[in-house]
Amino acid sequence: MRRGGLGTATFRWVVLLVLVLVWEAATRVAGSTFFPPPSAIVTRMHAMWFSGPPDTLFLTDAAVENILPSLGRMAAGFAGGALAGVVLGLAVGLSARAYDYLDGVLQFLRAIPPPALVTVFLVLFGFGLRMQLAFIMFSIVWPVLLNTADGARSVEPLHLQTSQAFRLSRAELLLRVVVPSTLPKMFAGLRLALSLSLIVMVFSELLPGTTNGIGFQITDAYSTFDLPGIWAGIVLLGVLGYLLNELFLVAERRVLGWHHAAQQLAAA
Repeated sequence: MRRGGLGTATFRWVVLLVLVLVWEAATRVAGSTFFPPPSAIVTRMHAMWFSGPPDTLFLTDAAVENILPSLGRMAAGFAGGALAGVVLGLAVGLSARAYDYLDGVLQFLRAIPPPALVTVFLVLFGFGLRMQLAFIMFSIVWPVLLNTADGARSVEPLHLQTSQAFRLSRAELLLRVVVPSTLPKMFAGLRLALSLSLIVMVFSELLPGTTNGIGFQITDAYSTFDLPGIWAGIVLLGVLGYLLNELFLVAERRVLGWHHAAQQLAAA
């Protein structure tokens, strides 16, 4: 198992390296100003964000003033939207009547593209941090809510009957039976919400009134025709998305270790 996993990881890095080399060669042959080579992009990223002193972990002032606020907004919006999605999802999923009444409304709200509601959020909250946080929370709450509700509805009837036989209270039933059974689908919604929160965070920083953030830097680079700076922001977002997803998978494997073990036993 370990050898296979190591081989797969090595193969992924080899594929990535080959793609970067092809990208480098193709952009140098094309010689287009609009598509700088990866080496130029990495150099620009280092100059912009990672050439600071050791006491700031090599982060520049631009990184502290833009990357950290973006990650803070994303974390706050994700935490608020995830918490609301889990609580509302459990409430809706545990009530068959509430699910039947609200399912159509929830599906309708989920289908609305968040950018289409920017004007509404600007009217309600104005420009600034409040609007950005509310926008992120609203955008990510739906995958968490719907996946959690679906997980709560799919609890094994035998588990519920057993809990009734042991006369568990509602709180004990929720914590010992419903939540563990819901966790796999809940984490699926959280993983989707994590990637969506990064996208929505950047979009909120592209709006007028923003004074910092990765999206703001991309807009500023565009206004000064700094094409390597634009690509540096795009690549940084890709790297952040990859790292956040990997960290989430590590946490998911730890929390759902029992679930994966049960799946392996069932497959065997």
